[in-house]
Amino acid sequence: MAPDGSRAAVAAHDGRVLFVERESGEVREVDRAEHGEATGLVFSPDSAWLAWSHPGPRPLRQLKLANTADLSVSEATRLRFRDYSPAFTLDGKHLAFLSARAFDPVYDDHVFDLAFVGGARPHLITLAATTPSPFGPQRHGRAFEASDGPHAETPDSEGTPATRVDLDGLAERIVPFPVEAARYSTLRAAKDGLLWLRHPVRGVLGASRATPTDPDPGSELERYDFAQHRVEELAGDADHFAVTGDGKRVLLWADGKLKVVPSDRRASSDEDSDTNITVDLGRVRQYVDPAAEWRQMYDEAGRLMRDNFWRPDMGGVDWDGVLERYRPVLARVATHDDLVDLLWEVQGELGTSHAYVSPRGGWGGAATRQGLLGADLSRGEDGTWRVDRVLPSETSDPAAHSPLAAPGVAVRAGDAILAVGGRPVDPVTGPGPLLVGTAGKPVELTVSPAGGGDPRHAVVVPVDDEEPLRYHAWVAGRRAYVHERSGGRLGYLHVPDMQAPGWAQIHRDLRIEVAREGLVVDVRENRGGHTSQLVVEKLARRIVGWDLPRGSGPQSYPGDAPRGPVVAVANEFSGSDGDIVNAAIKALRLGPVVGTRTWGGVVGIDNRYHLVDGTLVTQPKYAFWMEGYEWGVENYGVDPDIEVVVTPEDAAAGRDPQLDAAVRVALETLAESPAKTPPAVPGAG
Repeated sequence: MAPDGSRAAVAAHDGRVLFVERESGEVREVDRAEHGEATGLVFSPDSAWLAWSHPGPRPLRQLKLANTADLSVSEATRLRFRDYSPAFTLDGKHLAFLSARAFDPVYDDHVFDLAFVGGARPHLITLAATTPSPFGPQRHGRAFEASDGPHAETPDSEGTPATRVDLDGLAERIVPFPVEAARYSTLRAAKDGLLWLRHPVRGVLGASRATPTDPDPGSELERYDFAQHRVEELAGDADHFAVTGDGKRVLLWADGKLKVVPSDRRASSDEDSDTNITVDLGRVRQYVDPAAEWRQMYDEAGRLMRDNFWRPDMGGVDWDGVLERYRPVLARVATHDDLVDLLWEVQGELGTSHAYVSPRGGWGGAATRQGLLGADLSRGEDGTWRVDRVLPSETSDPAAHSPLAAPGVAVRAGDAILAVGGRPVDPVTGPGPLLVGTAGKPVELTVSPAGGGDPRHAVVVPVDDEEPLRYHAWVAGRRAYVHERSGGRLGYLHVPDMQAPGWAQIHRDLRIEVAREGLVVDVRENRGGHTSQLVVEKLARRIVGWDLPRGSGPQSYPGDAPRGPVVAVANEFSGSDGDIVNAAIKALRLGPVVGTRTWGGVVGIDNRYHLVDGTLVTQPKYAFWMEGYEWGVENYGVDPDIEVVVTPEDAAAGRDPQLDAAVRVALETLAESPAKTPPAVPGAG
């Protein structure tokens, strides 16, 4: 809303920037983007100018300015970088913003690569050509007292400061703040300065934390003081904040609390201080008419799908007709679960993947979490429960810690578990019921050694999820199988998804496995994501040279490139980006795909919209087209080059004919075209 209350600025989902006049209700189009939505709409203090971040081809963004009188639009920054979160200073002389234009790469610790991990920094544009930079020399020097500084608060009696903009040379008057490049967001103007959130650089998976249960480092609310020319931290663990209209106070959400704190200094640690006011949200009362709320949610879900579905014609489906046909069922909905089921059915009429409805909820508390021992157990004829296999730990994955393999526990296959926490194990139900609520807590097991002897006691810490342990054990078993079947000539990599976990999994063994003569890439059960192009980049590398340092082994150029054939393995559970990676492997002719046709769902989503009660609804929005397939991967999948079906009998017997076929094809290819090998160094004898 403009400070003078005359109009509102609106960014529409289709890229339009609009003015809505308060008195007349007139809607005027200011600008339109072709590459997404405008963000960060902000008025100058005198309401004469509007600034926003205008999207270009992802991830680029530039700042634009609109004159509210004549609707003329100008570029404040050029479209070269990612400029975002604009804010006019309270005196109207500067337009501050955040920009990712710091290029200081950091070397990767695991592979030969460089990344820009902290490339953003606050910047500032002097709007009038004669206004000096607040960071440069001043003609009359700098004021001794902060209150006399160039950005001191304007007294109410002086009225609203006018904003003068000299468009000529505007983009040349950009100056960076004297702060280090990092990850910043939410830049806002405040009394005598600017506020922003600074976010720590942290891993997606949390594997770099000191312990798996440690919290992630929080974001900091920082303030730049124009008078003192320094940065100070106002709050740690800050999630969100907003500044009051006069710029003097901040509404801060931090540590699960809503607080009102000063904008120009750190709040007192005293909870009773008037500089640290906690808003008592327990006093909020909400009255809900479930039936009316569900009707609104039904209509809103329909509108969201209409406005975001990847095909404007809804794929030929009469969407309004669908909504009306199901509407009588809405009157019979009795629970939220009923509504969720109804929305699934309605969205399913479009016959497109990724149209999800996910209710808000949780998985229960720590007191009810089932403790698991990371082992296979079975009941003997005498009613004793014995350990058949202890799943090994994967030391590179903090989530794959095996309780029975921990130091000092020494429980092995064949040992019997007699009691848990001093309570005897029931011969029928086993130790499971006794482990309820023990996940993450120490518990004592009474164990009878397989070789006989007196029972012993061991303290273990059960886990609440064995999937990481079982997954790593499965991968290790598949890799050993490929090595054995190929005589050690073929490497094996499994890619569980096209997200951070899959990217981490690839690199755990990439350097060893890719150095073998050929490579089997298993993308079965791939859950999808968005990193398939990164995976394809790795697989598409081709050796054109060798680096042969004296006194050390040869290394391929480029590094981590396959020496010989690449064979992919896919099945009907390779989905979404797991579809796409197989389509890309075939389109780029990187190697044959063995297995069965993939899932067939490649119209992506962004999880942006939640209904009024927190229910997530997704709209298939991001269409996918690929050479050789065009739009045909959606609702069909990718056919393998060599079809191999795993029958129920194969699964029951532990056979893997798909992997067998992949090994056979790779070895046959090696027989025709041997793997690349480094040359001998001249004069080496």
